[in-house]
Amino acid sequence: MPPYQPSADWQYEIPTTGSKRLPPAARYVESLTHQGYGFEAAIADLVDNSIDAGARNVVVSFLRDDDRLAGLLVVDDGCGMNDEALDTAMTVGGREGYAASALGHFGAGLKAASLSHADSLTVISRTKKSPSTGRRWLTARAQADFTCDVVDPRYCQDLVDRYDGVVEWHGTIVRWDRVRAFDTVTTGQADRFLNDAIEKLETHLGLYLHRFLAREDFNVDIVVEDVRTKEELDHRGVEPIDPFGYRIPGRSGYPRMYSAPIEGVGEVALTAHIWPPKSPLVSFRGIGPLAERQGFYIYRNDRLVQAGGWNSTRSAEGHLALARIAVDLPSGPNNVFSLTVKKDGVTVTPAFARGLEQATDDRGQTFAAYLQEAETTYREAARRATEPQRKAVLPAGKGLDPKLRRALRDELPELEGEDAITFRWDTLPSEVFFELDRDEREVKLNKEYRQAFNGGRRGGLNDAPVVKSMLYLMVNEIFQKERVRAVHTDNVALWNSVLVTAARCELAR
Repeated sequence: MPPYQPSADWQYEIPTTGSKRLPPAARYVESLTHQGYGFEAAIADLVDNSIDAGARNVVVSFLRDDDRLAGLLVVDDGCGMNDEALDTAMTVGGREGYAASALGHFGAGLKAASLSHADSLTVISRTKKSPSTGRRWLTARAQADFTCDVVDPRYCQDLVDRYDGVVEWHGTIVRWDRVRAFDTVTTGQADRFLNDAIEKLETHLGLYLHRFLAREDFNVDIVVEDVRTKEELDHRGVEPIDPFGYRIPGRSGYPRMYSAPIEGVGEVALTAHIWPPKSPLVSFRGIGPLAERQGFYIYRNDRLVQAGGWNSTRSAEGHLALARIAVDLPSGPNNVFSLTVKKDGVTVTPAFARGLEQATDDRGQTFAAYLQEAETTYREAARRATEPQRKAVLPAGKGLDPKLRRALRDELPELEGEDAITFRWDTLPSEVFFELDRDEREVKLNKEYRQAFNGGRRGGLNDAPVVKSMLYLMVNEIFQKERVRAVHTDNVALWNSVLVTAARCELAR
């Protein structure tokens, strides 16, 4: 570039005289802790890494020490990392050369997601060909001079051995210590906090990873583990929540495929759905306010990265609550769609809105006509007579299989802000099949009869789903009453007599 000559004309090219390297200050790490990651989004980012590593099984473990929450682990059976790969993974922005199908994108997710919630991040990993190795970031140390600790190899192997049911020959363990949200849990509130946190996490992972969870070769489990006894205090398998998982569409002829010509990208496919009006399904009502869940559901490599919203192409409207459109982002780089760092939204340029205006299906119907049909479907349903409403129930809690809890939530409206009904086996008199603890909102079942329902198999936390679901439906109203009437007491006695006899008959067979 020729030497700069001062001029009254506007300078379109900025004149330079050289360059210098300005590496980030250690304080840059502090910015990672303020990325605005929600707890559920942070865990989802860690599971993304497990998927990229080829994991078939991922376990999110809340660590509990009596009434204190001691930390959190994410354990997977992916390909693992050796020393060199682990150094790269723990370097801010250190991941380069992502595969086209990878869920990772910016190279900051592991660090930003973790340090947004914990003051200590440890990653321990092993491969088939390399021994267990580990690194640890402490927020205070990282902010001072980017120093990352090398974890003692003996401890790395000990932790891998502790979770050999998942890791086996290869895998990775991400450990969070000094989790800031856990430190706010006061004495006696751990159960309530965990139940709420796990419900939200279960819903978030079930929604954003639903395409992966629908596959037979991928599983995510959420457990609560006693760090002293290693006992599982809770165990839930995450079920897929398909935002398009209705049984019958709200309007004949849907879903429909539209093609939108996007300048700079090419033809982008839009799969337009109209939900059945007044659907009680969790995948419709249980994933957030309907006004926020209408619009575009955008996927990147089968991972949901935006769950609803119109991306500035229009405003949310009540009568468009049934309209949901699936969009798969183009595989190649482009200047129209930009993914947020937290993978919880997509920004678009005006080219997207212009493409929607020209979008048509194979019969020439416009995208605008689809929106009109979605609105009409909603308005027609609103004019119809009110449909029968099922009575709201107390939520189903620990001790019931996650699939069963999901089915109950699909079929029955829940009373908001109420503690769940839980189940556990206990020592009870032989003539008693179950007892109700109204203060704890718990159903105690007589473990003398447990084997009658497990076919000789070892019982688990969520066993005997048939008898538990029947009891849940039978006693729900009793738990809701402020005072138990004589008729309720007599019903409990009747049910106990019949169930004890039935269980003894089953054992005698």
